[in-house]
Amino acid sequence: MATLLLLGLATVMLGLTTAYPVPPSKPTPAREGCNISIFQSISPQTRENFRNANDALEESRLQKDVRCSPKLFPRRWKLVRLQVQERLKALQAELHLTLQVLENVTDSALYPILEQPLHTLSNIHSQLQACIQPEPAAEPRPPSHRLSRWLHRLREAQEKETPGCLEISVTSNLFRMLLRDLPCVARGDQCA
Repeated sequence: MATLLLLGLATVMLGLTTAYPVPPSKPTPAREGCNISIFQSISPQTRENFRNANDALEESRLQKDVRCSPKLFPRRWKLVRLQVQERLKALQAELHLTLQVLENVTDSALYPILEQPLHTLSNIHSQLQACIQPEPAAEPRPPSHRLSRWLHRLREAQEKETPGCLEISVTSNLFRMLLRDLPCVARGDQCA
C-alpha cells in the first residue's frame, strides 16, 4: 500500500515538472543559472593564486627571451566603453582565449602553479556562458563597431601570433581581466 501511494505521488510530481518551451530572453544576470554577481569582488586567496601564476609565467617568459609585436590587449581598452549587453560577450572572448593559452602552456614546472587559477577561470567561464543566451535567429542584433573590432582582433591574434606571444599578452592582461573587467561585467549597468 505504501509503495503504491509513493508511486502515485512520484507520478504526480513528475507530471508537475514537465518542461514547456520558454521564449528566449536577453542576457541578464537574473537568468537562472547565471550568478555572475558573485564576481563583483575577488577574494584575497584568489588574488594571491593569480599573482603567483602571473609571477611564474613572467619568470618563464624572461628565460625564453620572446619578442612580440604590439600588445594584444592595449591599455586604453576598457570594457566600460561597450554597451552593457556587449561587455559579457567581450569578457567571454577574452576569457576563452586566456583559457586556451594557459591550458596549452608547455612548461611542465608551471602546471602546479596554474592548476588553481585555471580552475577559477573555468568556473568564471561557465558562469559567463550561463548568462549568455543566443539571440533569436529572426532578429539578431549586430554587435557595435567597437565590439566587432575587438572580437576580430582576438580572432586574428589566435591565427597570427606565436604561442609565446599569446602567452605574454594573456599574462599581461590577467589581472586587468580579473580585477577590472570581471567586476565591471558583474555590476552590469552600475559599472561606469
